[in-house]
Amino acid sequence: MSDPFIGEIQIYGFNFAPYNWAMCQGQLMPIQQNTALFSLLGTTFGGNGTSNYQLPNYVGNAACGQGAGPGLTPRIMGETFGSDSVTLLLNQIPAHTHQARVYNQPTAGLRSGVPAAGDAMILPESATLFTANNTVNSTFPPQTLGLTGGSQAHANQQPYLTLNFCICLSGVFPQRP
Repeated sequence: MSDPFIGEIQIYGFNFAPYNWAMCQGQLMPIQQNTALFSLLGTTFGGNGTSNYQLPNYVGNAACGQGAGPGLTPRIMGETFGSDSVTLLLNQIPAHTHQARVYNQPTAGLRSGVPAAGDAMILPESATLFTANNTVNSTFPPQTLGLTGGSQAHANQQPYLTLNFCICLSGVFPQRP
Protein backbone atom coordinates (compact mmCIF):
# COMPACT_ATOMS: atom_id res chain seq x y z
CA MET A 1 0.00 0.00 0.00
CA SER A 2 1.29 3.48 -0.79
CA ASP A 3 1.85 6.10 1.88
CA PRO A 4 -1.50 7.41 3.12
CA PHE A 5 -2.42 11.08 3.18
CA ILE A 6 -2.96 12.77 6.54
CA GLY A 7 -6.74 13.00 7.03
CA GLU A 8 -7.44 10.13 4.64
CA ILE A 9 -10.35 7.98 5.85
CA GLN A 10 -10.36 4.24 5.19
CA ILE A 11 -12.75 1.45 6.15
CA TYR A 12 -11.34 -1.55 7.99
CA GLY A 13 -12.90 -4.88 8.83
CA PHE A 14 -11.06 -5.33 12.11
CA ASN A 15 -11.75 -3.86 15.55
CA PHE A 16 -8.75 -1.57 16.02
CA ALA A 17 -7.12 1.39 14.30
CA PRO A 18 -3.79 0.64 12.59
CA TYR A 19 -0.59 2.35 13.75
CA ASN A 20 -0.75 6.14 13.09
CA TRP A 21 -4.51 5.95 12.48
CA ALA A 22 -7.47 6.70 14.79
CA MET A 23 -11.03 5.43 14.85
CA CYS A 24 -13.57 7.96 13.53
CA GLN A 25 -15.68 8.07 16.69
CA GLY A 26 -15.98 11.82 17.24
CA GLN A 27 -13.22 11.99 19.85
CA LEU A 28 -11.56 15.29 20.77
CA MET A 29 -7.93 15.62 19.74
CA PRO A 30 -5.39 18.11 21.18
CA ILE A 31 -4.25 20.59 18.51
CA GLN A 32 -0.65 20.76 19.82
CA GLN A 33 -0.13 17.02 19.27
CA ASN A 34 -1.85 16.87 15.86
CA THR A 35 -1.22 20.23 14.15
CA ALA A 36 -1.00 18.81 10.60
CA LEU A 37 -4.37 17.09 10.82
CA PHE A 38 -5.92 20.14 12.51
CA SER A 39 -4.68 22.33 9.63
CA LEU A 40 -6.70 20.13 7.26
CA LEU A 41 -9.85 19.50 9.34
CA GLY A 42 -10.13 22.63 11.49
CA THR A 43 -13.36 22.51 13.46
CA THR A 44 -15.37 20.98 10.60
CA PHE A 45 -16.43 18.09 12.85
CA GLY A 46 -16.42 20.00 16.17
CA GLY A 47 -14.06 21.14 18.88
CA ASN A 48 -13.24 24.60 20.20
CA GLY A 49 -10.48 25.39 17.66
CA THR A 50 -8.13 26.79 20.33
CA SER A 51 -6.99 23.71 22.22
CA ASN A 52 -8.82 20.84 20.51
CA TYR A 53 -10.69 19.67 17.45
CA GLN A 54 -12.95 16.72 16.82
CA LEU A 55 -12.53 13.75 14.50
CA PRO A 56 -15.44 12.67 12.28
CA ASN A 57 -17.99 10.44 13.99
CA TYR A 58 -19.16 7.44 11.98
CA VAL A 59 -20.65 5.59 14.96
CA GLY A 60 -24.18 4.70 13.86
CA ASN A 61 -23.85 6.90 10.77
CA ALA A 62 -23.45 6.28 7.07
CA ALA A 63 -20.94 8.10 4.89
CA CYS A 64 -22.22 10.69 2.42
CA GLY A 65 -20.26 12.69 -0.13
CA GLN A 66 -20.30 16.47 -0.04
CA GLY A 67 -21.96 18.59 -2.71
CA ALA A 68 -25.25 18.06 -4.52
CA GLY A 69 -26.38 15.82 -7.31
CA PRO A 70 -29.35 16.47 -9.60
CA GLY A 71 -32.50 16.61 -7.46
CA LEU A 72 -30.56 16.05 -4.21
CA THR A 73 -30.14 18.31 -1.19
CA PRO A 74 -26.71 20.01 -1.02
CA ARG A 75 -24.49 18.61 1.76
CA ILE A 76 -21.45 20.23 3.35
CA MET A 77 -18.44 18.67 5.10
CA GLY A 78 -19.21 17.78 8.73
CA GLU A 79 -22.99 18.05 8.34
CA THR A 80 -25.08 15.38 10.02
CA PHE A 81 -28.63 14.71 8.91
CA GLY A 82 -31.32 12.07 9.03
CA SER A 83 -33.08 10.33 11.87
CA ASP A 84 -32.91 6.89 13.49
CA SER A 85 -36.71 6.72 13.75
CA VAL A 86 -39.72 8.42 12.15
CA THR A 87 -43.36 8.79 13.16
CA LEU A 88 -45.65 9.01 10.13
CA LEU A 89 -48.70 11.24 10.12
CA LEU A 90 -52.00 9.99 8.69
CA ASN A 91 -51.59 12.14 5.57
CA GLN A 92 -48.19 10.49 4.92
CA ILE A 93 -49.51 6.92 4.91
CA PRO A 94 -50.48 5.71 1.41
CA ALA A 95 -54.18 5.00 0.90
CA HIS A 96 -54.93 1.33 1.45
CA THR A 97 -57.62 -0.95 2.82
CA HIS A 98 -57.74 -3.65 5.46
CA GLN A 99 -60.15 -6.53 5.39
CA ALA A 100 -61.86 -7.82 8.50
CA ARG A 101 -61.49 -11.58 8.41
CA VAL A 102 -64.13 -13.35 10.44
CA TYR A 103 -63.92 -16.99 11.46
CA ASN A 104 -66.57 -19.02 13.18
CA GLN A 105 -65.36 -20.79 16.35
CA PRO A 106 -67.71 -23.74 16.82
CA THR A 107 -66.34 -24.58 20.30
CA ALA A 108 -68.08 -22.25 22.76
CA GLY A 109 -65.32 -22.62 25.38
CA LEU A 110 -62.77 -21.16 22.99
CA ARG A 111 -64.84 -18.07 22.17
CA SER A 112 -63.85 -14.72 23.62
CA GLY A 113 -65.71 -11.41 23.70
CA VAL A 114 -62.45 -9.45 23.68
CA PRO A 115 -59.79 -10.88 21.35
CA ALA A 116 -56.26 -11.29 22.64
CA ALA A 117 -53.17 -10.68 20.51
CA GLY A 118 -53.01 -13.20 17.69
CA ASP A 119 -56.71 -14.21 17.96
CA ALA A 120 -59.09 -14.07 15.02
CA MET A 121 -62.51 -12.52 15.44
CA ILE A 122 -65.48 -14.80 15.85
CA LEU A 123 -68.83 -14.51 14.22
CA PRO A 124 -71.42 -13.17 16.67
CA GLU A 125 -74.15 -15.72 17.28
CA SER A 126 -76.88 -13.34 16.10
CA ALA A 127 -75.17 -12.45 12.81
CA THR A 128 -75.32 -14.16 9.47
CA LEU A 129 -72.03 -13.65 7.68
CA PHE A 130 -73.22 -14.22 4.13
CA THR A 131 -76.63 -12.78 3.38
CA ALA A 132 -78.61 -12.50 0.19
CA ASN A 133 -78.98 -8.73 0.48
CA ASN A 134 -76.81 -5.77 1.45
CA THR A 135 -78.60 -4.87 4.68
CA VAL A 136 -76.50 -4.85 7.80
CA ASN A 137 -77.54 -7.48 10.31
CA SER A 138 -74.66 -7.02 12.81
CA THR A 139 -72.01 -4.45 13.66
CA PHE A 140 -68.49 -4.92 14.91
CA PRO A 141 -67.05 -2.79 17.70
CA PRO A 142 -65.22 0.37 16.54
CA GLN A 143 -61.87 -1.12 17.66
CA THR A 144 -62.20 -3.90 15.05
CA LEU A 145 -60.58 -1.77 12.34
CA GLY A 146 -58.91 1.39 13.48
CA LEU A 147 -56.07 3.75 12.81
CA THR A 148 -52.67 2.24 12.23
CA GLY A 149 -49.36 3.12 13.84
CA GLY A 150 -50.68 4.31 17.17
CA SER A 151 -48.42 7.41 16.83
CA GLN A 152 -45.42 5.15 17.39
CA ALA A 153 -42.13 5.73 15.60
CA HIS A 154 -40.66 3.08 13.34
CA ALA A 155 -36.99 2.39 12.65
CA ASN A 156 -35.58 4.42 9.78
CA GLN A 157 -32.13 2.89 9.26
CA GLN A 158 -30.53 1.64 6.10
CA PRO A 159 -29.42 -1.95 5.97
CA TYR A 160 -25.94 -2.02 7.46
CA LEU A 161 -22.76 -3.98 7.87
CA THR A 162 -20.55 -2.96 10.76
CA LEU A 163 -17.09 -1.80 9.72
CA ASN A 164 -14.65 0.67 11.25
CA PHE A 165 -13.85 4.03 9.69
CA CYS A 166 -10.33 5.20 10.56
CA ILE A 167 -8.53 8.46 9.81
CA CYS A 168 -4.81 8.80 9.11
CA LEU A 169 -2.99 10.85 11.77
CA SER A 170 0.50 10.70 10.30
CA GLY A 171 1.48 10.40 6.65
CA VAL A 172 1.94 12.50 3.54
CA PHE A 173 0.55 16.04 3.76
CA PRO A 174 -1.79 16.46 0.76
CA GLN A 175 -0.80 19.23 -1.65
CA ARG A 176 -3.51 21.44 -3.07
CA PRO A 177 -3.81 21.32 -6.89
